[in-house]
Amino acid sequence: MTERALRHAAARALRHAAPALLGYLAVRLLGLAVLAHWTHLQEHGVWPVLARSWDSNWYLGIADHGYTHEHRDRLTDPPRSLAFFPLYPALVKVLAAVTPGSRASVGLVLAVLCSFAAAWGVFAVGDRLRGRRTGTLLAVLWGATPVALVQWMGYTESLFTALAAWALYAVLTGRWAWAAGLAAAAGLARPTGVAVAAAVCAAGLLAARRQGRAPLVAALAAPLGWLAYVGWVGVRLGRWDGYFAVQRVWGNTWDGGAVTRARLRAHLVYDDDPQLFLAVVSVVLVVSAGLYLLCLTDRQPLPLLVFGGVLLLVVLGSGGVYFPRARFLVPGFPLLLPVATALARARFPAAVLVTGGAALSSAWLGAYMMLVWQGPP
Repeated sequence: MTERALRHAAARALRHAAPALLGYLAVRLLGLAVLAHWTHLQEHGVWPVLARSWDSNWYLGIADHGYTHEHRDRLTDPPRSLAFFPLYPALVKVLAAVTPGSRASVGLVLAVLCSFAAAWGVFAVGDRLRGRRTGTLLAVLWGATPVALVQWMGYTESLFTALAAWALYAVLTGRWAWAAGLAAAAGLARPTGVAVAAAVCAAGLLAARRQGRAPLVAALAAPLGWLAYVGWVGVRLGRWDGYFAVQRVWGNTWDGGAVTRARLRAHLVYDDDPQLFLAVVSVVLVVSAGLYLLCLTDRQPLPLLVFGGVLLLVVLGSGGVYFPRARFLVPGFPLLLPVATALARARFPAAVLVTGGAALSSAWLGAYMMLVWQGPP
């Protein structure tokens, strides 16, 4: 294909995705406007909230100093910074070297740009499976999840979702080299990259019977990014379970869901004075599990079911910190596909009512999460 033909194809694809991207932009601008108003009332600035909050500072520290960085009041052995996967801080460091502005600004711009790449990938998957209207609604709903503000923060959720969505799209369209490369990159972005690798592995092994070598190679290559970082941490610490030892320093262990069940009961049933944010997190977990059951009955393609299932298994089965679990599920856009499909079939006023309500609640909850809740998102 000539360069002119490639440009023409890219322009055509962008026009096709334009309603989804514009809808996503509208939803996130609403969230930004509410946050800006709230920060103005509290005499804060929007930029520090988005670019230098909580985990953003860990990523910026890694970009500045590598994995020798630790907060002075949190020196640990093994270093806590090793819990953060390297792709996002590496990209921040490289881009900051060739662009003006601070690394915090570069990290924020990178996250925002990745959010549009992610919304496009989410649309592409929905469009491929259920048509343009469903794909558009899927992208808008992804931008209107309860803690979607993190998509425009110096966090890794947007980068990871973009890699996951396009890896799944590559599998659905039989582009096995792209699927393997994107899955490997996702494995360098977040611990839950293992869910993307599992999806590509399962699809590749199944397709290898019919399509031969390419799917098999993709299945073998998909987990290499995740394995490379976990293996590097193990070598650096001189122990095979080095990465998991780091996670234990953060209080993260695997307990099969015992802590999750106990916290759900506490926040939704027994707590006489529940904290709003923790109640929202609990509702997100319960609804996400219910949506996955709908995905199973909806007979989604195997890669989407494996990705969503492994992501839920990791998040719900953790015995570690509870409050960020709604954020950990932000990349799980396939869970929203049954809702997007139903809205695409519904009458226009009903679709507008649901998506508008989701956007408004997401905007308010995002500001509440950053300015009222006294902990990380």
